Amino acid sequence: MTHEIKQERESFSAKVGDKSERRAKARMEKKRGIWFGLGMFGLVGWSVSIPALLLLALGIWIDSTWNPQYSWTLMLLVLGVALGCWNAWYWIKKESEEKNE
Repeated sequence: MTHEIKQERESFSAKVGDKSERRAKARMEKKRGIWFGLGMFGLVGWSVSIPALLLLALGIWIDSTWNPQYSWTLMLLVLGVALGCWNAWYWIKKESEEKNE
């Protein structure tokens, strides 16, 4: 019984140590404030909108140059939004991994 209690105390101590390290790291990183959040918000917006707009323009050009049976504008717009969302997800994931290190 004493051995189990000792293990529980060590586990609890390790958890407290991890939390205190994270807090100390967060206090040292004061530069991540409101501007950082707004910058990430802008990065996500541009990451989604640029591919969507580029592929939308390509779709409009294809539809106006040739007379296809299906709307390339709509298909490429959906593809652009999907690529943009994947791109935004990648950047957010990368930033959160850097934050957790």
